[in-house]
Amino acid sequence: MKSGFPAPGHDHAQCVADTLTRAEEACEESGRRLTPLRRRVLEALAESHAPLGAYEIVDRLKQSGDQAPAMSVYRVLDFLVSEGLAHRIESRNAFLACNRGHDTEGVVVFLLCERCGTVAEVTSGAVGRDLARAAGAVGFETRTPVLEIKGLCESCRRADALKR
Repeated sequence: MKSGFPAPGHDHAQCVADTLTRAEEACEESGRRLTPLRRRVLEALAESHAPLGAYEIVDRLKQSGDQAPAMSVYRVLDFLVSEGLAHRIESRNAFLACNRGHDTEGVVVFLLCERCGTVAEVTSGAVGRDLARAAGAVGFETRTPVLEIKGLCESCRRADALKR
């Protein structure tokens, strides 16, 4: 995965397995339960490298034979976000499985491809420190610094170059 973006044709099953393993370990450490519905919602998020809205998740669950009302899915998403297992992509009002833990000084940066919808998650300690310093200069304390940057991923840029 170069720069956080999945390579076309990558082993997607491994992404899902890694996400679920990380979630099981995190829940075991925190003493929280990864219930069957929480697991299934996280799995739906991990199956996509593009953010999903709650109703898209409800539809995916339905297609796989699972029934869950939207309110239950929203509660699960709140849990996953609070446990650091998923992120909310504010600009899209959608959610994405977290693919790594984060240090407390870094800022999470989401690189959103405007063409294919894929999102890469990277962290930057330097940007986090600079933001905290700038915020502190005006008396503001940051809690969850997140940046969303729109552009084109490498695969989409290559596809554009081939069309020219």
